[in-house]
Amino acid sequence: MEDFEKVFAALTKERPDGLYMPGGGRLMNSIQQQTVVLPLKSRLPSVYGSRDYIDAGGLMSYGSDLADNYRRVAYYVDRILKGAKPGDLPVERPTKFELAFNLKTAKQIGVTIPQSLLYRADKVIK
Repeated sequence: MEDFEKVFAALTKERPDGLYMPGGGRLMNSIQQQTVVLPLKSRLPSVYGSRDYIDAGGLMSYGSDLADNYRRVAYYVDRILKGAKPGDLPVERPTKFELAFNLKTAKQIGVTIPQSLLYRADKVIK
C-alpha cells in the first residue's frame, strides 16, 4: 500500500487528465480499494477494465462482460467433457462489452458525464 501511495503522489504532481487501471489479476484485485480511493482523493478521473471497480466507487469502466465470458467458458468445458479435443476448439475473443458509470463519484470529483454516454451505459450508479 505504501508503494502504491507513492505512485499516486508522483502522479498527482504530474497533473494527468485521467487514469486507466486495467482489471484482472490477483494483484489488481487485492488492491481494488486502494485503486479506487487514491484517485478519488486526488480528484483524478479513473477508468477501469472491470465493473467491480465501479461498484467499489470508481468513476467509469469499460471491459468485456464477465458473466458472458463465464458462460462461454462453461460452453467449452461442456464440449471438452463430451469428448472434444481442446486443441480442436477455436480460440474466442470477448464479443460482449459493458460500459458503466458511477455518478456519485463523478459528482464527488467534479466531472460531468455527457447524457449521450449515459444512454449507452449498461449500468449507471446514481
